[in-house]
Parts: sequence; structure tokens; C-alpha cells
Amino acid sequence: MHATRRSEAEVFKDLAALTGQPGYVHALAGICYRDNLVSFQGEHKASDLDHLFDRRRLNRNETTTLMGLMMRQPLDLTEVDENTLKSYASRTDELMGELHDAMSGPVMSGLVPHAEEDGSMSDFWQGAMMKEPFFYSTESAYSFQYRDFFVEKHAIDDNWLARVKGFTSARALRVARAMCSLIDTRATNGARLSGKTKVGELPKASVLEFFEFTAAEVSQRSGQELAVVEAVFKALMFSGDNGQFNEVGDFNQMAATPLLPTGRGSVLLFSHYAIYEALYESPFFWMNQDKDYRQQASDNRGAFTEQFSQRRLAAVFGKANVHTNVNLYEGKRIVAEADVLVIFGNRIIIVQAKAKKLTLAARKGNDGQIKADFAAAIQKAYDQGAECATAILSGKCRLEDDRGQAVVLPEKVKEIYPFCVVSDHYPALAFQASQYLKYSDDEIVRPPFVMDVFLLDVLAEMLDAPLRFLSYIRMRLESTHKLMMGHELTALAYHLRCNLWLEDEYDMVMLEDSIAADLDSAMTVRREGLPGQRVPEGILTKMKGTYYERLIEQIERRPDPAILELGFTLLSMGEESCNSVHQAIEGLIKMAKMDGRRHDFVLGMTKPGTGICFHCNPTPSEAAIRTLELHCAKRKYVQRTANWFGVSVGLQGEIQFGITLEFPWEQSSEMDDLTREMKTSSSLSMAMKTVERALAPKKYGRNDPCPCGSGFKYKKCCL
Repeated sequence: MHATRRSEAEVFKDLAALTGQPGYVHALAGICYRDNLVSFQGEHKASDLDHLFDRRRLNRNETTTLMGLMMRQPLDLTEVDENTLKSYASRTDELMGELHDAMSGPVMSGLVPHAEEDGSMSDFWQGAMMKEPFFYSTESAYSFQYRDFFVEKHAIDDNWLARVKGFTSARALRVARAMCSLIDTRATNGARLSGKTKVGELPKASVLEFFEFTAAEVSQRSGQELAVVEAVFKALMFSGDNGQFNEVGDFNQMAATPLLPTGRGSVLLFSHYAIYEALYESPFFWMNQDKDYRQQASDNRGAFTEQFSQRRLAAVFGKANVHTNVNLYEGKRIVAEADVLVIFGNRIIIVQAKAKKLTLAARKGNDGQIKADFAAAIQKAYDQGAECATAILSGKCRLEDDRGQAVVLPEKVKEIYPFCVVSDHYPALAFQASQYLKYSDDEIVRPPFVMDVFLLDVLAEMLDAPLRFLSYIRMRLESTHKLMMGHELTALAYHLRCNLWLEDEYDMVMLEDSIAADLDSAMTVRREGLPGQRVPEGILTKMKGTYYERLIEQIERRPDPAILELGFTLLSMGEESCNSVHQAIEGLIKMAKMDGRRHDFVLGMTKPGTGICFHCNPTPSEAAIRTLELHCAKRKYVQRTANWFGVSVGLQGEIQFGITLEFPWEQSSEMDDLTREMKTSSSLSMAMKTVERALAPKKYGRNDPCPCGSGFKYKKCCL
């Protein structure tokens, strides 16, 4: 703790003075070049993003603050020399570090005493204390998500946009893309020409020209009429003096209008993110001023959130399993409504979508407004989802979707997952949910998962198979109180790398934002069409082509409740256990092909209270089902576990049938007799050695049956 720490207001005053210096805009251009742009050669890799995770890098809120302060006076384009550029940038970094200390100081100094007094964390994170996590929270969306979702969100408003603003959503997007493309081209050419301008470092000379645009050149680049480009410029151009921006949390016009007029027939745009986010967010404020269109615009935003959620979930679970605007009836009375309802086997996802924004007062740390905004969006969404879950579990309701079609529920619901989805950026959303959301959960209705459309998009993109998607949701919810990280994408990236299943021995796990680099790179490769890895190395790549992976795929294609829980158990395993499953099934199949008989393998205690019996049956039958069921029952009893799974595979690794036994262990005289001679499962290593011995190379006579299982003599087949 710094004894001489200055107040936020004092640091802010110095920042205002610095940004008002002649030619400061050139230093700001260099800082944006250093901290926002990414360079790469050949394939796009996670290592190309290293500088974005440097703790000294200024985040988007910080650079927007600098721009907002700079624009409190007329823009000064005076040319400055290299030494002045360096001194401006160095002083900026120093003051921004001091500002962070000034904002985090009260938090850190108050946190320890509060914890020592056993105070509730939700009591601590009140009002002004939320200002720091709001300001320094990780960006909610990728810039290409704002870009790609803009037209989907606002195409329905095109008539209003064309009439009032002079452009449609598609035309505005072409203008923005042209400007961002020009930034990339100029930065690339500049690096080639100088051979020294490396992204991630401060350039030695001014790079302001990279970020300056005329309407004529953007018109030529975008293929849009000059009038359309000028209309977009006008809608997104900064005007006024930003005089109301006096502290962090005040309205900063730069966030809504990122184009700066130079006074010489051009505008400045310092980042892709700024213009794409402004296009996505600003129409709300434009339309909200039109009292005749305000309600229609609000309805359109809500419809977008629902339709987007339906589209992304349908890409994972299939259209037939995803239903929109589902009414739950008791008689003729509607008792609840789900915006989107997903049914997969005996699992259900209830999505409640909201388009409520966080107000300026809340961002500034107004305690009452933070809670009011949260209640209007997240809490309300959760409460509606909870009503749906209660109605479903009552067994008294019939369900109809928005086309009047009946929605058929599973005979017995195993789990329900409430999702609360918002359409806009809520800073530190997961953190707010952990502090403010009031909910109840049990073995069936799980805790709510709060997210924005941007997170849902990434989840559906990277976990595009139902079992993997639901498995992650289960693990993420189970680890809610154990994980500390800056953003939900960090948790997902960790899961993709090594599985999110956290052992009971861990009370708290802290995840660095840099863990997300592989995920960030993969998403960029996918959405920007760049060469590079589309799938991060980890759980989605290591088991490709194995019998373990084939088991998962088959369970997903046939979400039978008898084996669905087995799928979740398999997906919770570590890499060693996954490889053991593959080797065991491979061994069973080889042995069954060699002698034509049934073989089995027991994988005990894959997680506390669980085990799996694998059978390989050359000829499946009713008797084989009974044999597997008895085997599982006996193993479950001997191991004294609550859960046991059995799965029978054929000679090609295909699932023939599965069994799930879920009930508490109880002593039984009958089972004691049945299992008297049965030993407890051997260790995994011993079991694998048994398989290896059985598969060891053997000598076969010319007239022996061929070991490949063809039925021919060895001399007529593989010899």
C-alpha cells in the first residue's frame, strides 16, 4: 500500500492537463497502435496476442478515457518530435497506473478488514466499490462479434435508420469495414517500409496517418455513395466539448461517437473495436429519443436476443430440440413462458432473454441504480426461468411453442439449467451475478448461468456438440464458488485446454486472462478467415480418432437417459483415464475377435462414487443385457458406490446398449451372497496390464483360426 497514494480526482486532473498538451493526439495514436493492433506472419497463433495480456497495456476503457479528456478542448494536431512523443506516452502510462492504484486502493484496503470480520462479500461489493471492477473488466465481446451481430440486431430497424440517419445497417457496416481494412493495410505497409514499427511497441514516429480518413477514400474503398459515408460519419462523429466528463463513470461521448473531426476535412478512428461497438450500441440511444419509435425499438431488441439465442442453441442441439416462446398452460391459463426451451434427453435448458442496458448512474457506482438495473435484467430473467422450472416439475402443465405446436417433455426430468441472456455488454457480468443474484437450486434445478449473447456465441462455436456443451455448463456451475478470473472466456479456455473438472481438494482456483490466448486465436481464425488453428489444443484434439471419442459421439446421437449420464462421466475424466478407456475398448474388441467370446473391463472410481463396466459382445442378446446389468449391480455393491454405469460395445466399437444404476448403497444379504467371491476392482494400472498380457503377440499354427476374427484359417487369411 502506497503511503503517498494520490486520489482519483488528483490523477484525473493531471491526465486532463497531459491530454491537452499540443500534439498529444500523435502520442495517443502511438499508444493505440501499441496496445490494440496485432501483427502476425504465416498462421495466426496465440503467441501473436502476448502483448495484449501485458499488465502495462491500456485496456479499451482506459484509451477511451484518454480520448474523452483530450476532446474536452479543441483537437490540436501540432506535429511533435520523437522525444516529445516518448515523454507523452511515458507520462500517460505512469498516470494510468496511478489511476488504477487510486481506484483499487480503497477496494484492497477495505477487503482484508471486511474478510477478517467475516462480513458478507455481497455487503462489501456495494456502490463505489463496483466502480473499479466495472472500469477494468475484460472486454465482453470480440470486435468481430460486434461487427457480425450488428446487422442481425438492427436490420429490422433499417426503415427508421434510412429515414432518420440516411443509411441502412448493411451500408453502415460496409463503411466501417472499409475503415478498419484501411487501418490494417496502412499498418502493414508501414511496418514493411520501416522494417522497425513492431506492434506491441511504441512507434518512434507519429502513426496518426494510419487512423485518419476522408469520406472520399472510404467511399471508394467501401463502394458506397459519398452521401452514405458522410451520413455514417455524421452519426458517429464526436461533437461538443465533452465538458461533462470529469471522472471515471461520467458520460464520455467518445464511447458513443468514436470518430474525431480533424477540422481539415477528415476524421480519426483509433480502433476497430470502437466503431463496431458504437454501431452495435448507439442505435439504442438514437431510437430512444424518438418517442414514436421507442417502444418498437425496445421490442426489436428483445426479439433479437431471443432469436439469436435460438439460432446458436439450435446449431448445437438441432432445430427440432430448440423451441421458442413456449407457453406453459394449466388448463387455459398461462402460468409461465420460456423465451427459448431446449430439450436434450432428460435435460432441459430454459433461456430467458433480456435487452436491458446498464445505466450511466450504475456504471458510476450508484448503489441503488446498480441493483435496480440488475433486477430489471438478470434477476427478472432468472425469476421467470424459475417459474418455468417449477411449472414443468409440477407435472400439471402442457407446453406449446409460438406456432401452437405441442412441446413434449421427457418422461422424467433429470436436470434443468436456467440461462439468463442479455444482448448488451454488462461490465463484470459474472462478478455482478455472483454478488447480486438471488436464486435457489436443488438436484434438478441447477444454479443459473448468466451470460451475454457474446459468450453464448463462443460456447456454441467451440462446444458445438450437445454433450460437450451441457457437460461444460455442469462443470462451470459446480465450480462457481471456486473460480476467480477476469472473464468467462478464461474459464472456457481453461476447460478447452485441460477440462474444468476441479477436484474437491481445491478451495480456490485463480485463472490468468492470458489462458484465453488459445481461444482468442481460434475464434479470430474462424471469424476472420485467417490461416491458423481453428481448435485449441486440448480436450477437443487429444482424443480424436479414439474409441473414447467414438463413445461420446454415439451417446450424443442417441441421447438415451440410460447412457446420457455415462457421457457426462466420460467427459469429466482426466487425460489418463480417457486414454485408458480407449485402450480398454480396443483391447476388449481385439480379444473378442480372437476368440469370439464376451470380454469385460472395469474402470472403478472415475470420480468419487462412480464406476464403469465395459463389455464387448460379439453377439448382443437379451441375455447379454441381463448379464451386464447383473455385473454392474454386483460391482456397484462391492465398491459401495451410489452410481455405476455399464456399456456394451460391438466389434466395431459401436454402442449396443447401456445401463445406468443410480441409487444409494444399502447393505443386502442377497447381494452379500451374490458377491461373496467377487473381489474389489483392481487398480487401473493392474487392469491395463491384464489387457496388455491378453493382447501380447502369440504364435498361431497354419490351421488355427485367424486372430483377426475373420473365421478363416490363419494360412488362408492374415498369414
